[in-house]
Amino acid sequence: MKVLALGLFLAAALPACDKKTNSDTATVEQPAAAETVNVSAFNADSAYQFVARQVSFGPRVPNTPAHRACGDYLIGKLEGYGGTLQVQSFTAKAYDGTTLDLRNIMAQFNPQASKRILLAAHWDTRHVADKDPQNPTTPIDGANDGASGVAVLLEIARQLQANPLKGDVGVDIMLFDGEDYGQPDNAGDYIPDTWCLGSQYWAKNLLPKGYTANYGILLDMVGAKGARFAREETSRVYAGDVVEKVWKTAHQLGYSDYFPFQDSPGITDDHTYVIQHANIRMADIVAYDPSSPDGFFGPYHHRHTDNMDIIDRNTLKAVGQTVLHVVMTEQ
Repeated sequence: MKVLALGLFLAAALPACDKKTNSDTATVEQPAAAETVNVSAFNADSAYQFVARQVSFGPRVPNTPAHRACGDYLIGKLEGYGGTLQVQSFTAKAYDGTTLDLRNIMAQFNPQASKRILLAAHWDTRHVADKDPQNPTTPIDGANDGASGVAVLLEIARQLQANPLKGDVGVDIMLFDGEDYGQPDNAGDYIPDTWCLGSQYWAKNLLPKGYTANYGILLDMVGAKGARFAREETSRVYAGDVVEKVWKTAHQLGYSDYFPFQDSPGITDDHTYVIQHANIRMADIVAYDPSSPDGFFGPYHHRHTDNMDIIDRNTLKAVGQTVLHVVMTEQ
């Protein structure tokens, strides 16, 4: 679970930074312009297979063979799609005292461009199913919580190889590690900052050195059937223009059911630390379900039901096509 962030805490702690087509190319309008542009069609079948491939390794819990093997796979895929790789290996101390061997993985596309867009997700999975009444101490598959966001970014990387960015715009795909090894609610006295270990480390130890971006978009739990993505509070406060760009684009592309103009409370997620320490405006596209048992995330969250059965190609398409359009129409 991500810890709910209070608006007053955010104001004090964070800086004031300031439809579906089967063809290979979809012609759609730019939200801010009347002219049409050619944007690659996001392939939902490809993204679905990327989710399944990650899940096939088993739970990607740090310090396990599955975690190491999946990380190697992700590095290979991003490099194979023409990304310039930056791999940040580091250790972090978890809430329970465990020393975790972690890797943040970045692939840069059009790295010479001065205008950068940071797209991020986390690639690790939860080490315990602490919300599940059955086997709560065993790890989860993390098909949605982890693998779905990574899968969308892998498909975007594939599209960027086939349709290179033009002009002075570059994209950096970042896969954060150690996001989900946070303190369970029943693990004793609250320890701050136990979640999002990879983004915390990277934002304080930027790689490439001195890295910055014009803005960022974080994807978290973006593949479940019937998912809805509300405008999360931290994103609205510190990256309001990015939120507006993403949600307006989704509506123009026909994905208003997935991206309603609805606001949600703030959460502690990877974007929190990117905003706070790297001073990069970042919007979080994260599933929001106020009717779920937790009042925010879906009923699969940190449970064993977070498996391939809940992954939906239509949701992957809605998110992937929206983000791809935002990136490829950037000026």
